[in-house]
Amino acid sequence: MTDYFYAALLGIIQGLTEFWPVSSSGHLVIAHDLLKFGFVDDLTFDVALHMGTLVAVVAYFWHDIIAFVIAFFQSLRNWNVKNDFNQRMAWFILVASIPAGIGGFLLEKWADTTFRSLWLVSGFMAAVGLLFIIVERFAPKRKEIEEMGWGTAILIGCAQVLALLPGTSRSGITTVAGLAQGMKRSAAARFSFLLSAPVIFGAGLKKMGEAYKIGLTSHQWLVMLTGAITAGIVGYFAIRTLLRFFERHSLNVFAYYRLLLAAVVIIVLVISS
Repeated sequence: MTDYFYAALLGIIQGLTEFWPVSSSGHLVIAHDLLKFGFVDDLTFDVALHMGTLVAVVAYFWHDIIAFVIAFFQSLRNWNVKNDFNQRMAWFILVASIPAGIGGFLLEKWADTTFRSLWLVSGFMAAVGLLFIIVERFAPKRKEIEEMGWGTAILIGCAQVLALLPGTSRSGITTVAGLAQGMKRSAAARFSFLLSAPVIFGAGLKKMGEAYKIGLTSHQWLVMLTGAITAGIVGYFAIRTLLRFFERHSLNVFAYYRLLLAAVVIIVLVISS
């Protein structure tokens, strides 16, 4: 039962922090270090959790995703990206996913090893927290998602590469990139969540294939499934809560949380060294 309890606990952490801009990977690195939950490779288990939050994205944005897929195939016969919002969004998501795909391929070894150092995680956590405060202070935040252009989509896609660094936050760094281009918080967050789906799916498919080749036991698969289901349920409500939150509130509360957590981790590392 202990394995299932830890899996559910990590699923809750993943479900909340994948969408709240505080870095799911950073929190999972810290949680693994504290819990010593090593019944299966940490990275494999974390990818299972990410697949759970992928289900949350698909469930929440189901109608949008179907519309974008249909519009994409329509664009191959009748290109009307300029005037058709669904066609435009389909291509924005596709093109903006390319940088993260390339970055993941080139930086996978470092992302899986060196970048998971708690010192680096806390450093990235604090640096992005400060970035939140700066962007909130100076960005205009007026554009709706319908007003996005190619430049904004590509910039957000490039920012997503930084999510390979635990402590950065995929949703955080892509939302900030959108805000820096003048988007409203809820609009930037919406595109950020939609953009996460292809990258999570690609990385998850690869890791789950590797796990299958390793030959995990039925118990290990069930424990990972427990974590994934928990992450999916919690993630669904985290998306809904955050989109509503951003209609009236800023990123600053998340910035302060990141700075506080980074300070606590650094203090613990100094004391224990």
